[in-house]
Amino acid sequence: MAVHDSAIRHLLHGRTVLVTGADGFVGSHLTETLLAYGADVHVMIRPSSSGMLHNIVQLRKLITVHHADLTDKESVRQTLAELKKAGSSRPIIMHLGAQAHVGESWRRAYETINSNVIGTLNLLQTIQDVKLAPYKISFAGSSEEYGNVNPETKDQYRFDRSGGLILDEKSPVNPQSIYAVSKLAGDFLCRNYFKAYGLPCVVARKFNNYGPRQNPRFVTATIITQALVREEIKLGYLGSRRDFTYVRDGAMGHIHVALFGHPGDVYCFGSGKTIKIADWLDLILTIGRELGYWREKRVIYEKKRGRLGKSEVDELRVDYAKLNRLTGWKPAYSREKGLKETIRWYAENKASWLGRVDW
Repeated sequence: MAVHDSAIRHLLHGRTVLVTGADGFVGSHLTETLLAYGADVHVMIRPSSSGMLHNIVQLRKLITVHHADLTDKESVRQTLAELKKAGSSRPIIMHLGAQAHVGESWRRAYETINSNVIGTLNLLQTIQDVKLAPYKISFAGSSEEYGNVNPETKDQYRFDRSGGLILDEKSPVNPQSIYAVSKLAGDFLCRNYFKAYGLPCVVARKFNNYGPRQNPRFVTATIITQALVREEIKLGYLGSRRDFTYVRDGAMGHIHVALFGHPGDVYCFGSGKTIKIADWLDLILTIGRELGYWREKRVIYEKKRGRLGKSEVDELRVDYAKLNRLTGWKPAYSREKGLKETIRWYAENKASWLGRVDW
């Protein structure tokens, strides 16, 4: 079934949508998209966040800001009580707030669990406590939940003719990091609260978004930002394969799941194509040269930049057929188009990211 744009606008126009993590990378693009559809967007921002409204400051007059921390249940309660008091008719809650970096999850393990697991629990329980009646609660899951193929359950996986892994909602999960475990916990908490209390939770399990405003610590952004200001690019392991999805496609994936997903279900979305990091690097460098942003670059491999121990995830590629059958969602951006927009943004907005690099 193909969902027409008018159906999305009809469901969103004037409807209250609360976005946690709205000032983050994906959250900021989602917030922009929701506003474009006429939604009444409320955002939850940590009052102590040093990056408060860093990515959505230009939207400040168009949104309602609630200063709350997901790990502080009382501040979550105050936010949801305000939402209910405002008379919002069946609001949508899109929960993207999280510590989102795999490497950081090992350095900040307790913070990752507190933000991603306790924060999700606080949100769900408080929705139940204040008797809010949302239209839908959408949780941002992650492809990292799948991890690597478990040899003991290999017969439960799908592979293409060349042996490439294909992941969907039925594939086994096998998380390889604290971040992945925290996302899987939030994923299951949402489905538990649907079964126990009937909260209309859906899980939007996204695959590797990239695009403007992404933190330079993530691989696509670190390649681009290093290429813009350095002669050498230092990277870690380049042999893994990823399903890179342009963030605007990702934002629409979140919206399709939130509006049309069946409560209690999981929906995966991504480009549906896998590419080795080494080839992704070559593609980025080629496009940047063609656009005139840099010349030839030397690439240095540093083993210390890889994931801890044996925790590297080898391959992530999605089959988004379930969401496509339900709504018609599919990616609109090619790799080349998405990368051109991304490179241009970093080249034209250096002040937005130079202070955040840690190469």
